[in-house]
Amino acid sequence: MIRAALVALALLASPAFAVEPDEVLSDPALEDRARAISANVRCVVCQNEPIDSSNAGVARDLRVLIRERLVAGDTDQEIYDFLVLRYGDFVLFKPPFKPSTYALWLGPFAILFIGGAAVAISLSRRPRRPATKDTHLSTKEETELAKLMEEDKSL
Repeated sequence: MIRAALVALALLASPAFAVEPDEVLSDPALEDRARAISANVRCVVCQNEPIDSSNAGVARDLRVLIRERLVAGDTDQEIYDFLVLRYGDFVLFKPPFKPSTYALWLGPFAILFIGGAAVAISLSRRPRRPATKDTHLSTKEETELAKLMEEDKSL
């Protein structure tokens, strides 16, 4: 019973590939290249999903286009260049480091730095507590406390 449940969970957790049988190339080497390229290309409709697992029509068109260009003899880089020319750097899951993508690459570090600086400034402006707390009562305070306790006992 446990084994069946684990198999069912493994099947549910595995990625669903949207490549349709009519898209698959007869040459296994070219198909492997097509799958590798498709895994690195973002669906322009779904945005956070590779075209290899997207069911969107545009993703299917891109998968077919990649396979057509592979059959035509294009290299992987030529296909990536073609896709970037057509859709921009956004289509790649790993865009190149260049002036138009500096914000994408450096933005998270800038946000982290600004957040850290804000926390540091906030902590530096907080009032500091004394390192040791004086817990001893003065003679006057001890006498007042004793009076209050005597009055409380008499009630």
